[in-house]
Amino acid sequence: MKLTYISVALAVAPALALLADAYHEWRAPVEGQVRGPCPMLNTLANHGFMPRDGKNINKKMAIDVLNKALNWDETAVNDLYDFAQPTNPAPNATSFDLNHLTTHNILEHDGSLSRMDSRFGPADVFDEATWNETMQYFTGSTIDLAKASRARTARVVASASTNPDFTLPQVGANFIYGESAAFQFVFGEWDLNATDPKNMVHTPTDLVEYFFRNERLPYELGWKRPVNRLSLALLTKLVMAMKDITIKQMGGEDA
Repeated sequence: MKLTYISVALAVAPALALLADAYHEWRAPVEGQVRGPCPMLNTLANHGFMPRDGKNINKKMAIDVLNKALNWDETAVNDLYDFAQPTNPAPNATSFDLNHLTTHNILEHDGSLSRMDSRFGPADVFDEATWNETMQYFTGSTIDLAKASRARTARVVASASTNPDFTLPQVGANFIYGESAAFQFVFGEWDLNATDPKNMVHTPTDLVEYFFRNERLPYELGWKRPVNRLSLALLTKLVMAMKDITIKQMGGEDA
């Protein structure tokens, strides 16, 4: 009898492995499935970590998914979710759909790294021209905090100078640094003990471009789930480092 159980287990294991792989297989969204302006949440839906239809995302789901897929701590997810959930227009809602995030000037904002401003077209899809502007600053094989900060500032300046409706509310002004910090955390190589904030993280440029262009995790390029865990304290540290670097850059200092 014991051998029978072992035989069954051995027979079932490959099927379960295939099922798990299929669950996180990348699939482009189809009709009826929704996506929004956040490349990372879109990516997690494309891989099936989030519901593939992009709908009814509640806080527990967000915490569980971002932990499983990206090693994000609950302390980091809580605040991000609390900013996102009110985009659902339904009264007393306890979840949101990805397309709700397209609501202008809550989380979706002008000066995106990869989306055009809403005045000029859909702000929830990748835009080649906008991304090419960003890539002018992502030179070389890696992106450090200085490059990320320059790209972030340049996109805001370009948007403000070309969009007569340009706005960047306080939430958006803070969130733009969090966005840049997030993609560097997910794809970067870390030195948490670096004395110079500029050297805290170096992010392979090819992973970042692959992610933004395809809304897909770059497993094919060797990427794996981060070893370091993103807590709110670490996210705050990275955001503050980017703000400090930005201030120095705007003052003409070499940062």
